[in-house]
Amino acid sequence: MTLPISFGLGGIAGWKVLQRMEERQKEILAKDPVIQRQTDHFRDRLEITGTAEELVGDYRMLSVALGAFGLHDDIGNKAFIKKVMESDLDDRKSLANRLTDKRYLRLAEAFGFHDRDAQTEHPEDAKKPASKADLADRISSAFLDREFERRVGLGDESLRLALNAQREIESFSTRDSSDKTLWYEVLGSPPLRKVFETAFGYGTQFGKLPLDRQLKEMMKGAERLIGSSSFKTMAEPENTEKLIRNFLVRSEIATITGQNRFSAALALLSQ
Repeated sequence: MTLPISFGLGGIAGWKVLQRMEERQKEILAKDPVIQRQTDHFRDRLEITGTAEELVGDYRMLSVALGAFGLHDDIGNKAFIKKVMESDLDDRKSLANRLTDKRYLRLAEAFGFHDRDAQTEHPEDAKKPASKADLADRISSAFLDREFERRVGLGDESLRLALNAQREIESFSTRDSSDKTLWYEVLGSPPLRKVFETAFGYGTQFGKLPLDRQLKEMMKGAERLIGSSSFKTMAEPENTEKLIRNFLVRSEIATITGQNRFSAALALLSQ
């Protein structure tokens, strides 16, 4: 049974406590025997894993690989994941390139199973262990981050989404992509999209708008909140913090409103 990481508070108060305790809680999680067994197994098996088929055939390896990209819900979709990881990334029509959720593309890029020329033929090749070791480090670190977020989410889903948004937005800021490309990635990532939609006050009907209209509304929302539609500006720490706080406040209001409606309904039924 996975125990949640709970801070006893939600909303902005919970966010402040989380920020103070995050580093220490991650250190504790890294020493969890279950986590250590998972990452140790991943490291050991990665050395002799050369194809997507081999990876998806090892449940524990696949669990770490998908978990590192926030895709653990796809653990049962082995055929789909195999196809994603074998996608030709130079072909814009390949599956990984066509999917709107770019976490799948990042997964395919990380393992490079599509690039047969880049893979060494013999396990004893001196270059292979170095690259595998680097990949193992990166995936294990990302898996720990995501597992921390997942366990926080077991206690408070809004705090999980806030953590994810903080990390994702920071990673976006290091890329050379255009503003529109980054905004489209927000729209294509369900957890990130949820934070922006809520922070900007967009309702459930927002997702039914044409994609180009959604893009315009996202940029307008950013303009209202931070005074700029530039994603690079949004990625500045103080602006990301403003976005997250707005999200948490609106989420808390929605929760309280929902609870009040439920209480009112119960009161009417009891009359």
